[in-house]
Amino acid sequence: MEFQNTKCECGHQNPTQTILCEACGKPLHESDRETSVLEMRYDGVARKSQKANPSVIDRVWNFFSSVKIAVVIIIITLIGASLGTIYPQESQFINFDPSTYYKENYGTIGHIYYLLGLSHTYESWWFVTLLVMIGASLVICSLDRVLPLYRALHKQKIRKHDQFLRRQRIVYEQQLPESMNQEDWIQKAQKALKRKGYRVYEQDGAILAEKNRFSRWGPYINHIGLIVFLLAVLARSIPGWNLEYYAAFPHNEPRPIENTPYYLENDKFTVEYYTLDEMPEEFAKEGRVIPKLFETQATLYRCVANCEDPLAEPQLEEVHKHNIRVNEPLRYEDLMIFQYDFDLTPKLVAVKPVLKNTKTNEVYGSFELKINKSEPKYIVGPYTLELREKYMDFDLGEDGKPITKTPNPNAPAFLFMITGPGLEETGEPYFYFPLQKDKQRFREDVLNQEIMKKIQIDVQSMADVTIQESLSYLNVRIEKALPYIWVGAGISMIGLVMGFYWQHRRIWLRFNGKQLLLGAHTNKNWYGMRNEVARILRETELEVDVNAIDRGGDKS
Repeated sequence: MEFQNTKCECGHQNPTQTILCEACGKPLHESDRETSVLEMRYDGVARKSQKANPSVIDRVWNFFSSVKIAVVIIIITLIGASLGTIYPQESQFINFDPSTYYKENYGTIGHIYYLLGLSHTYESWWFVTLLVMIGASLVICSLDRVLPLYRALHKQKIRKHDQFLRRQRIVYEQQLPESMNQEDWIQKAQKALKRKGYRVYEQDGAILAEKNRFSRWGPYINHIGLIVFLLAVLARSIPGWNLEYYAAFPHNEPRPIENTPYYLENDKFTVEYYTLDEMPEEFAKEGRVIPKLFETQATLYRCVANCEDPLAEPQLEEVHKHNIRVNEPLRYEDLMIFQYDFDLTPKLVAVKPVLKNTKTNEVYGSFELKINKSEPKYIVGPYTLELREKYMDFDLGEDGKPITKTPNPNAPAFLFMITGPGLEETGEPYFYFPLQKDKQRFREDVLNQEIMKKIQIDVQSMADVTIQESLSYLNVRIEKALPYIWVGAGISMIGLVMGFYWQHRRIWLRFNGKQLLLGAHTNKNWYGMRNEVARILRETELEVDVNAIDRGGDKS
């Protein structure tokens, strides 16, 4: 709405979009000069979003300054967040293939859930975009309202126009008795207002009394807290600010922690179980085995050299030791490591087979073959073994070709190309299965029928086999943004308390001769304001009926 007359009769030049004169409070628009209660949210000061003939930038501003739009964005975000709770998120699992997991466990709907990207909802671009839009809305909504509010409250004129006072929600008019001196009455009114906690300003017989102005800034302080909170949540996408994953840590094998210079070693894993006497009777009858305590005695190292070279052994420096238990994580700087689970199934770690002549049993030498960290090439006597393929969980596909079913070393198999005396110049393939059960299951002797007539790879005793008796599954976390999240939540709570438990109250008094005119405004709790005005007037020795100062009751 545009206003043609922007200069008030008091002489103050007002902005075009202003509803009330910023100095005396007189309504500036003809259609607004009625008897209805004035809109006092910003004392008539216009907001930027109310600009006439807006440009493209103004339209974007208007879009994000709308509270209705903000509510819609929040609702859409809540719906999106709830979609992420239908099935478990990918980050909650250890060693699994999400492309098959959801279909196998939840059917076609689960597969569609994965294809839509809902299995990693909270890291998706659209969810982050919604958070950014909420943040933009908070910032623009706040600026669009806090600036005119500041202008309205910063330099308030004490003497207000009669129309401004008469169109407040709380209005009182009375002729002072002839026996009562006006100046004496003003002094009594000032004392009464100060006793109620008001700050009193007086000019030319007019009074402005105000208290709890700070409560008007409560919503904007709340917005600042929410903005800090959202920025902290978005900061979790900064590399190094947030990390959470689950990993297996075998005994006596330092494992690197992703995206950090740290390594963690499981020195010893211990598990204790409840006895039958300690367990509840229903569990004892079922024969359930319940762990009482499981802990990982862990050592944290920092890599100081050869950290990026995959072929060199990293040099590690011990920085911390801790026994990790449930709810007793290892904490070091921003790093937290929680006990999550364990696996007592024995697993093959390494073997030390020999290469020997099949006919004469002559041993050419041995080599150490690590299941996880296999070397690309081994030299054993006059022979060279080049690792061409490695299968952690060997199987044959529908087309008869070798595949690996899972990344776990359940059935490890190695395909070597061996060159040396008595073999073809280009080398001959050799499929090697470290586990005896896999040798028989997949017929190692048939796969290597020709080359095994000349040479053979074999483990001579169990002393040459390294078995991992247990695995400790740990949850690794880095959360640098968490302190800022708590700061944002604290600021937001301060703003909420300011807005909920205090009210901004203002009382204007002026005289036309001996005719007292009072107008009062509060942002909420009109009944309390009305009663307070009545008590103040009674303290000045005026007989006041509380119902006579109410213009329509509590409309807050």
